Amino acid sequence: MGKSWLLAFILWQIISTEAAITVGGGVGINIGNGGGVGGGGVWIGGGINSPTPSGPSVSKLSTAYTALQAWKSAITDDPLGILKTWVGSDVCSYKGVFCADPQGAMDSASGQFVAGIDLNHANLLGTLVRELSALTDVSILHLNSNRFSGTVPDTFKDLLSLQELDLSNNHFSGPFPTVTLYIPNLVYLDLRFNSFAGPVPEDLFNKRLDAIFLNNNQFEGELPQNLGNSPASVINLANNKFNGNIPASFGFMSSKLKEILLLNNQLTGCIPEGVGLFSEMQVFDVSHNSLMGHLPDTISCLNDIEVLNLAHNKLSGELPDVVCSLRSLMNLTVAYNFFSGFSQECSKLFFRNAGFDFSLNCIPGRNMQRPQPECSVIPGGGLSCLRIPSAQPLVCAGLLGNLEVNLTSSSP
Repeated sequence: MGKSWLLAFILWQIISTEAAITVGGGVGINIGNGGGVGGGGVWIGGGINSPTPSGPSVSKLSTAYTALQAWKSAITDDPLGILKTWVGSDVCSYKGVFCADPQGAMDSASGQFVAGIDLNHANLLGTLVRELSALTDVSILHLNSNRFSGTVPDTFKDLLSLQELDLSNNHFSGPFPTVTLYIPNLVYLDLRFNSFAGPVPEDLFNKRLDAIFLNNNQFEGELPQNLGNSPASVINLANNKFNGNIPASFGFMSSKLKEILLLNNQLTGCIPEGVGLFSEMQVFDVSHNSLMGHLPDTISCLNDIEVLNLAHNKLSGELPDVVCSLRSLMNLTVAYNFFSGFSQECSKLFFRNAGFDFSLNCIPGRNMQRPQPECSVIPGGGLSCLRIPSAQPLVCAGLLGNLEVNLTSSSP
């Protein structure tokens, strides 16, 4: 029930500047176990006891009726019986459909409209239909944990009010749904746990998205060079087939990123110096790749970092004091690499109740390390990584200028 009330609150926040949510008996109920990806529940819309719409509102609600009935006809299995309520012209009484009444807004004369659809955990089998683009007032479309397949209709670009699109944990396939980049007000895009494949377009990281979830698909190719250009606070690209280097420009475009997850891909090369420019970063996970070289000193600038997971790569060198002394660090994992040692500051992590896993490296005198023959040849020994040349301790305040100078001097 708690997640359902949270959804109602989010929806209210989205449309409160334009409308007040119609009450009329809207009760939230969870369908399924509620424990799937993304959470949430299916709601009874606010129209069970609502008066029959009249006047200008009839136009919007009748348009919604046509669109929803077209979608209903494309759904072939409804084991929970949700669509049994999708009968008649009162779409505000349909389970999973939210209506709003823009009282006090400039367009109040237009009356009620469908403001949100939440069918999380409904276990519906079917496809999306082009007619859904007629719901131009919908702010949220949550379809997590169903059995929808196919792809996203190109008409979705007409969903002018849509801010949250959650298609996670379904059976969607095909290339990246480029139409999502043309939904003008979208800020939350969740495509995880599907079967999308192929490259990811550069434009994705130029859009005004605050959350990008593409993990657990079949995306491949190199990460776009403008990755750091995104204003998003969360980017999850884990469990795909991305290869090549993390772009050297990573970090130079934005400082708002709080979480980035690149784990379980096929990335190679160095961890770029630009990572230190994400001063608000809290989670950085690049585990289960093939990254090489030493850690960049700029990691010491991640003052808000809580989880730093570098495990299952081919990183080497000493684990420096500046990394282990990060003030917010709660978990540092460097297992399954080729690190040759760590300092006293790293030993203190145990006394700070911070997780620290350094197993299966090449650290002399420590337990649970690699057998010596594996440490005789360090991977990436000839790898050239951009590093800041300085005999003095790194001063994070001057980091950006130093990096720009080095990038310029190293350019062809």
